Amino acid sequence: MKRSIRLWLLLVSCTALLVPGRAIESPQYTVVHTESEFEIRLYRSTGWMSAPSDKISFEKATKHGFHRLFQYIQGANLNSTRLRMTKPVVTSIVPGAGALHSSAYYVRFYLQTKFQASPPVPLAELDLVSDKWAPCCVAVRKFSGFARDSNVVKEAEKLALSLSKSSWANSTNFDGTNAYSIAQYDSPFKLFRRVNEVWVDVTGSEESGIFFGYHAQQEMRIFVVIWTG
Repeated sequence: MKRSIRLWLLLVSCTALLVPGRAIESPQYTVVHTESEFEIRLYRSTGWMSAPSDKISFEKATKHGFHRLFQYIQGANLNSTRLRMTKPVVTSIVPGAGALHSSAYYVRFYLQTKFQASPPVPLAELDLVSDKWAPCCVAVRKFSGFARDSNVVKEAEKLALSLSKSSWANSTNFDGTNAYSIAQYDSPFKLFRRVNEVWVDVTGSEESGIFFGYHAQQEMRIFVVIWTG
């Protein structure tokens, strides 16, 4: 019961950061290609604060990592600086990289423009790391509902299948063993009209004439993005 109350208070506090009338910052991108089941976006360079987690599932790891990131944006850093809430919060998953071949998780918070170049240094006990991503080309598939342990991998597989049937088939190396991520934007209190997206890095398509390199330590990343509406 106490744990549920703490989680509820955390979610209420997080929701309070979303001030009406104030635009919520998110990574900037340009759509460079569109098909019926996915689109290709070119994202600019972005800065994130990352929280590794040793929890055994996506949902538990996301809660664990976000709790520490929330403390960070509330002032648990060397400057006691408060940061604005942004979107998305991304949970990256690396299958087989954890203990006993379990998945490893990294929860990431997108830094607002003001702190992209030089973010406040987090307190050591939070175990957070500043993470800079180079510009990247990403394939995106939308789906509805909540992102859960039970459905995010299935949605990623659907995107991989769509890509395999397109001119972008040779632009990824997705084989079910690479890292993927889930980025969440909607409040848990939003029950309807939720919009999610699966992302996967691509290098380019000969047919479209678009080429771009990987940016994730020689590994392809998949992202699931949940938007606020």
